[in-house]
Amino acid sequence: MIKKILTHSIRSFNRQRAYLFINVLGLSIGIACSLLIALFVINELSFDQFHTKKERIYRVNLHGKIGGQEAHVSSTASPVGPTMVQDYPEVESFTRYNSYGSSAIKYKDLDFDEHFVLVDSSFFKIFSIPLIKGDISNVLNAPYQAVISKSTAERIFGSEDPIGKMIQEGTDTSLYEVVGIMEDIPENSSFEADIFGSFTSSRRANDGNWLSNSFETYVLLNPGTNPDKINEKFPAMIKKYVGPMLEQYLNTTIEDFFSQGNQYYYELQPLVKIHLDPGIIHEVKPPSDPKYLYIFGSIAFLIIVIAAINFMNLSTAQAAKRAKEVGIKKVSGSSKGMLIRQFLSESIVLSVFSLAIAIVIIELTLPFFNQILNSRLEINYIDNWYTIPGLIVLSLLVGVLAGIYPAFYLSAFKPVSVLKGSIKDSMKNGRLRSILVILQFSISIMLIVGTSIIYKQINFMMNKDMGFTQDNLVVLGRAHAVGDQIKSFKNELLQIKGVTGVSASTAAPMHNNNGNGYIIEGRDQESFLLETNWVDYDYFKTYEIELSNGRLFDKSYPTDQDACIVNESAVQNFDLKDPFSTRFKLPPDEADENNEYMPIIGVVKNFHFRSLHYKIEPYIFRFKNEDINWGYVSIRLAQDAPNNVLKHIEDVWNNFSGSEPIQYFFMDDELKHEYNEEQQNATLAIVFTILGIVIASLGLFGLTSFTTEQRTKEIGIRKALGGSITNIFYIISKEIVVLVTISAIIAWPAIYFIAKNWLQNYPYKISLSPWDFILGFAIALVIAILTITYKTLKVARINPAQSLRYE
Repeated sequence: MIKKILTHSIRSFNRQRAYLFINVLGLSIGIACSLLIALFVINELSFDQFHTKKERIYRVNLHGKIGGQEAHVSSTASPVGPTMVQDYPEVESFTRYNSYGSSAIKYKDLDFDEHFVLVDSSFFKIFSIPLIKGDISNVLNAPYQAVISKSTAERIFGSEDPIGKMIQEGTDTSLYEVVGIMEDIPENSSFEADIFGSFTSSRRANDGNWLSNSFETYVLLNPGTNPDKINEKFPAMIKKYVGPMLEQYLNTTIEDFFSQGNQYYYELQPLVKIHLDPGIIHEVKPPSDPKYLYIFGSIAFLIIVIAAINFMNLSTAQAAKRAKEVGIKKVSGSSKGMLIRQFLSESIVLSVFSLAIAIVIIELTLPFFNQILNSRLEINYIDNWYTIPGLIVLSLLVGVLAGIYPAFYLSAFKPVSVLKGSIKDSMKNGRLRSILVILQFSISIMLIVGTSIIYKQINFMMNKDMGFTQDNLVVLGRAHAVGDQIKSFKNELLQIKGVTGVSASTAAPMHNNNGNGYIIEGRDQESFLLETNWVDYDYFKTYEIELSNGRLFDKSYPTDQDACIVNESAVQNFDLKDPFSTRFKLPPDEADENNEYMPIIGVVKNFHFRSLHYKIEPYIFRFKNEDINWGYVSIRLAQDAPNNVLKHIEDVWNNFSGSEPIQYFFMDDELKHEYNEEQQNATLAIVFTILGIVIASLGLFGLTSFTTEQRTKEIGIRKALGGSITNIFYIISKEIVVLVTISAIIAWPAIYFIAKNWLQNYPYKISLSPWDFILGFAIALVIAILTITYKTLKVARINPAQSLRYE
């Protein structure tokens, strides 16, 4: 008898430990997931927060609508900043920002690739980027001065003192003098630069053309200034300065321009909101889409809910085992409130213990997540005052969320019911636990379906026909390094084995740099905005862009050099009934004294010159004359091109460009880069979805263990009466199948609504299919069945004689 009692006690103790382990593991994984997501969200929200004057710094954005084409850009005209300081007493200072991107920097006989940006001398007074060397009051206040970052100084000059040294940027014959060294720009900055040059070095520093928008402008407002007051003054500025130029170049008044439905206005944007605004095309770091912060924030909350449900389910499932404890304590004088505090304290202690395990999990997995995100996420326990209090609050919240219902439920037992033994019988009903399991699997199915839709959308964008062939296409940047030898350079490249085509152009897909306004002959009162690319005769062959109508630039037609080719979007958007009778007038700043028109000679099929985040807008190709030597050189490679073809291309480059380093990219890689954010976020979503399912499965496993334990004697009776293992498995699993099916019915409408709204952000998107939802249900059902299989079969195989003796 003693041996039997000891065996039963040991088994009961082991079951209690197993349930405790499942609770702690579920909470630990849930808290770890939530903390990782919180780190990601906090990192995105922390961009530009380190600037001490951040509340007063604004960027001037330009919003326009010309000929039905909208543009939302950060580019403004050169005189915008100086004029704002001159006309508006609320504006304390300004700086312009002109990024050259990765530039060739030469020091003596050494060549480097560095991110080069031109800014006004006020830049370091506005932004909190400390100078290690140099006087903040006078750096960059003269042409051809430069301030370099600490790491760049070490890279270029080694142990030498950089101050006073001369460096060359690109092919500029004037040298920049290093007058300062700055700290490296933090990762959570919207700016990206290794070297800042003085803006006065630019030939357009004093450009008075208000229609040439090429630079970003940042302003520092005086303390207490309401930015809305500045926004209210912008229409008067546009009328005063832009209006006369519209009349001069477009022969229309600003009033007539607006009356035609066109728009042209400036708007201040707070510095701290720049990083999370993908709606503005700008020169600084690519922005993040805030919708992903909402998505991951929701995932974090749902995972915590799944973990809390595990706790609730297992706690209420074992209520009968604690009924006697509750009854005795109530008879001894414990109040309901005292019991609630006790049970809540237990859940909070478990939550704190789970938090400790979660922190270990995070520290072990952070390198993996940093690799996925290409980031440097970390938890600063000491440096950030809010970290430890935040962790404590999180553990308290999780403990209360997980323990609140079990605490009230357990404390409500009546001593009389306990003594009669009716509590145990009522526990077997388990209606609440069924509801909680349904909620868990509803969340799991939503995560599965949502993640699969995200993955399908990204896969669609990465594999959609772009309208040109991106494979085996190498694009060289810095074509200006070749100078006026571009024709000879192309011929030399064509001699390389494996090179089948070469073209020079001012723009390349994903690298657009000219949006110009045009006038159509006979519609002089209207303006039309087109992305402009100057190309040579070989461009369309090299990119394999298909002709829709007309013809391409042809050497046998000398007049083609004064003609143009447009895409189908231009024909459709501008309602060109007969495109070959249509002529575009040259942009005002390029029109010669004869104010020539460019006839359309061809229409090409639409192609994506930007990523699939953007609609295909009107595009115009103009002929690239020999005197236009900047932009890109695109090289088409054969499928069987030898491995050393890039080495030969580099050799030809070196022969023509001198010592300027070659800069190139593969077009297919560049397209993948455009979807980096989506790929990273999809990977995160998959990881967190799997973890959420693991937590739900842990709970289901624990609940199945409890259920089969409660039904051991029933199973023994069924087997004694001839029931097979298959029949018993069917009886137990049938309930789970029903619960998962109900979960799917609840989850489908919710995730359909969420997914449909999310897809609205993309102009080119997948169509939602019933199979997306059925797949989520099927995966959840398979996981649920696999989870309960082990415990169910284990109990079903027990000898009926042993099962019937089970208590």
